[in-house]
Amino acid sequence: MQRDWPDIFGGLILAAIGACAVIWAALYYDMGTLRRMGPGFFPAALGTALFPLGLIVAFPALGRPGVAPKIEPASAIAVLAAIMIFAFGLSRLGLAGATAAAVLVATIPAPRTGWVWRISLAAIVTTLTVLVFSLGLRMTLPLWPRLS
Repeated sequence: MQRDWPDIFGGLILAAIGACAVIWAALYYDMGTLRRMGPGFFPAALGTALFPLGLIVAFPALGRPGVAPKIEPASAIAVLAAIMIFAFGLSRLGLAGATAAAVLVATIPAPRTGWVWRISLAAIVTTLTVLVFSLGLRMTLPLWPRLS
């Protein structure tokens, strides 16, 4: 019987990452208490949540027949290019510009045509990114492009 190997391996990898995060946080960071959380509390909490989610993905896949994954080269290249644009463009384009450019590049191989939905998607994702990372988390990322 052919198994659903992508889900099995993906779920086990997620569970392993969660377990390693908990172990690393417990060994190298102070956990603190619920009232005064230490630097290890948040990574340990995320790892604790990630571990069972990985198992939830992996265990049902043991009984499912597998389907050979179909890799589309154009989509893979577009996603990798979007990641590179965001990584290398963040300092020059700012958070808003790098996010918008990455979304526009990632949508190039999409089967749906037209630019209205692409620009709308880029605007929505950019707005959410700015709200979460710049305003919500107060990360010190450049928000707009550098003019110099």
